Amino acid sequence: MLRLENVSKSYGTVKAVENVSLELSDETLALLGPSGCGKSTLLRLIAGLEEPDAGKLYLNDRDITNVPPQSRGFGMVFQDYALFPHLNVEKNIAFGLAGKSSLEKTKRVGELLELVGLSHYEKRRIHELSGGEQQRVALARALAPEPEILLLDEPLSNLDLTLRDTLKQELRSILSSLGIGAVYVTHDQGEAFALAQRIAVMKQGSIVQVAPQSKLYNHPSHPWVARFLGHPNLYTAKQLSSLGIKSDAALRSDLIRLLPKDEIGLEASVQAYQVLGNIHQLWLLVKPWNLSLRWQGFSREVPETLNAGDTVHLGIPESAWIRFDHKTVTA
Repeated sequence: MLRLENVSKSYGTVKAVENVSLELSDETLALLGPSGCGKSTLLRLIAGLEEPDAGKLYLNDRDITNVPPQSRGFGMVFQDYALFPHLNVEKNIAFGLAGKSSLEKTKRVGELLELVGLSHYEKRRIHELSGGEQQRVALARALAPEPEILLLDEPLSNLDLTLRDTLKQELRSILSSLGIGAVYVTHDQGEAFALAQRIAVMKQGSIVQVAPQSKLYNHPSHPWVARFLGHPNLYTAKQLSSLGIKSDAALRSDLIRLLPKDEIGLEASVQAYQVLGNIHQLWLLVKPWNLSLRWQGFSREVPETLNAGDTVHLGIPESAWIRFDHKTVTA
């Protein structure tokens, strides 16, 4: 188990990581947050590529705070792959297998190439590989020494959308089969939810919330987390006082139903309407509540003839509300 206790790191007056405590077992943990929130710095602190100004890091209760990166037993996959261009695929993967015999190296490289779907690529040169293939080689190289923990720093961000989706599914399968801990840095919510069992959301160097993915999405503890995860409808307690809600709250758009014409629900007027392929977005004013909200759904859920100014009816269950006690939606 990896454990961080009150870890901090500053660069001049900028607090990149501030008082972070975290635990990792044999699972994939995503560090999720916007650019500049400190997630990559935190990963580098775990890897030993940066030294903390304060706090301690432990691996299986052994203090590794001052242990150099090569002695921590971690594997790392970088955003830019960091492969050796003068070495072929086999030699790149075998680079971290010093002390092994040629037969052992060949066997291990073969196992890893099969794992990442690149069997028989041993003699390929790096420049002959696509971006996705290079990323697979980088993953195989990181796994070669059988690390206790795998660290991944936005490994899919340089790939196009289609390839990213494909590798995301393959990477999830690989990580789940390894049985080791992994820390995955990303700014992409979809990647975090697809790959990680738990997600730590970071803001300005601190962890705002860490939770299993389902709990995080269904019960964000802070308005900022809710907004970052894509819940667009946030309200103050003052706005909701007429509804008997005494705290700030969010309304989950994914649980709001746009009702057929023969069903009666909350009446809302269409303020604006946008079509994004098969996805439709409506900006609505709920008349009984005098609240604006955004709804998103598939084209099959929307009347064929719908225009700004039209009236629709909504089904909003009680479970759609997320309440925040003693927190402000402007945080």
